[in-house]
Formats: sequence, structure tokens, C-alpha cells
Amino acid sequence: MASGDDRRLTLAQRIRRLFSSTEELDAEELQERSEELGATPVKECADRCRAVVAGTVRTVTMQPRAGAPALEAELFDGSDTLTLVWLGRRKIHGIEPGRRLRASGMVTTAEGRRVIYNPKYELIASGH
Repeated sequence: MASGDDRRLTLAQRIRRLFSSTEELDAEELQERSEELGATPVKECADRCRAVVAGTVRTVTMQPRAGAPALEAELFDGSDTLTLVWLGRRKIHGIEPGRRLRASGMVTTAEGRRVIYNPKYELIASGH
């Protein structure tokens, strides 16, 4: 049975979906959800600019920086990844792999990757 979304697809979109991998389809869905939340695609985030991003947390690690704890979360929005870093934190309730969130802050480039330090964030309820 076709869902409402499937009925709105053009023939070209249906063919592309038929031959797309699961990862590609998941990435496309993540991008659409991020757009709905008013987020900028990570791949479009410029260095030294404020941005709002949204996506799924892939990994969470604790990386000491200059002797102080730092919690790092890799956020994937379907277009690219961005690292969120909370300095001085070992753990934040709700920040865990698989969790969807929206974050904002100043984007910088560190070691060739996009990073937002001490971002403001909002956990997204599942199903949204």
C-alpha cells in the first residue's frame, strides 16, 4: 500500500528511490527533517559563522582538552557531519548515539572538521 508521500513522488523520484541504497535514503530523510526544523545543512555551514544545525548523534566521546574534560558528539544531518564539543563536561543527559537534536552556535574548523563549541541544543522527540 502506498503512503501519502509515495503518491506525491514524480516518476523520476520513484526510479531514483528504487535504485538508492538504504544509507542514501536515510540521509535524504535526515536532510528533509533538518530543513523542517529550520536548520542549515552542515555541508553549507561556513567557518566563523553562526548556524543552526539538526541531525542525529552518531558517536559520543569524552576527550580531554588541555587537561579539562570535553564531551564530543558527532552530529550527522544527511549532508555531512559536524562535531559538537561541550568543554568542561563529562556527560550530558540525553546526548547519546541515535538521539536527534538541534544545536546552534559559532561554526569553526578544527583539524579539518566543522566544530561548534559549547552549543545551545534542543533534544528532538522521536517521531519528529
